[in-house]
Amino acid sequence: MMARTQSRALVERGRRLISRLASASGMPSIGTHNGKFHCDEVFACFMLKSLPEFSHYDIIRTRDPSTLSNCSIVVDVGGVYDHDKLRYDHHQRGFNDTMKTLNVLDFETKLSSAGLIYAHYGKRVIAELLALRDDSTEVDILYKKVYEAFVEAVDAIDNGIPQFDGVPRYHLGGTLSSRVGSLNPAWNEEDIDIEKRFHEAMKLVGVEFLDRLKYFHRSWLPARDVVAECVKNRFDVDKSGQILALDKGGVPWKEHFFTLEKEHNLLNAQITYIVFADATSGDWRVQAIPLDEKATFENRLPLPESWRGYRNDELSELAGIPSCIFTHMTGFIGGNRTRDGAVEMAKRSLQIAGKYLGNVQ
Repeated sequence: MMARTQSRALVERGRRLISRLASASGMPSIGTHNGKFHCDEVFACFMLKSLPEFSHYDIIRTRDPSTLSNCSIVVDVGGVYDHDKLRYDHHQRGFNDTMKTLNVLDFETKLSSAGLIYAHYGKRVIAELLALRDDSTEVDILYKKVYEAFVEAVDAIDNGIPQFDGVPRYHLGGTLSSRVGSLNPAWNEEDIDIEKRFHEAMKLVGVEFLDRLKYFHRSWLPARDVVAECVKNRFDVDKSGQILALDKGGVPWKEHFFTLEKEHNLLNAQITYIVFADATSGDWRVQAIPLDEKATFENRLPLPESWRGYRNDELSELAGIPSCIFTHMTGFIGGNRTRDGAVEMAKRSLQIAGKYLGNVQ
């Protein structure tokens, strides 16, 4: 709650500063460096140009201090981060700000100019592009998700922060940052309009950002309500409350489940399985809840070892449950032709492991 209040305060202060400093400068412009461009300042400029107060501003690419001093707002150049003066560089010695140090979000990746602009203007950018109120709960949730799933990688790559320790097994050349970089003129290209290329890069970043933002708003976010209802109604599925049921297949449930479990202090509820309709076949799946949202095979309780690798009638006879289809060799998932059968597979698995809570008075 404190972080949300502080974030709103940053937004309001920024709004007041923009009108004051833009009129004082005499140049309604966004300044950034010239020469080779990178994803972070390209993305920063796209976000700023998405806002009504900046939409008509020219973008001036230069390293000349006197020219930059007359720009209304400057990103990724100048050696200064000062929100009061609308200066957003991250290259200067001693700069180590993250979303966490700015008390905005709980992420510890060093910010690039994209992250700085997102920290101060991101909620308004999201609200503007989706026609939402910037103080809505929807925007708050999307703000965090978009940073995690889109912006943070731009920050990390620009600051040279590897995704993991050790030597990568292969080169990942399709990142947004690499595609932006490829728009810079090659060493043997001549008579290239680099300013035109910069705006092409802005368009590239903008298209991808809007695509992700719309997905999170139209598909990912509504799934949260579906999963919340699923968690709320879990005792209607089984009296133990340890089994969730999604009646529609394809819902992205994992991330939302772990978030809701934490928000509602349900870690001690021992929710262990989820059953859901298979979007293709219409059959039902029973899946063990993974240890975390990124895990697949590692889970809270695999289906019984004695079921694994068996199928159809043979599995039904072993389990004593009609209409079984399969149990994966690792036990992380199984199938049944009916909803009731999938729920029974989950319940029986809990009973075999001695972890069923439905008999507790």
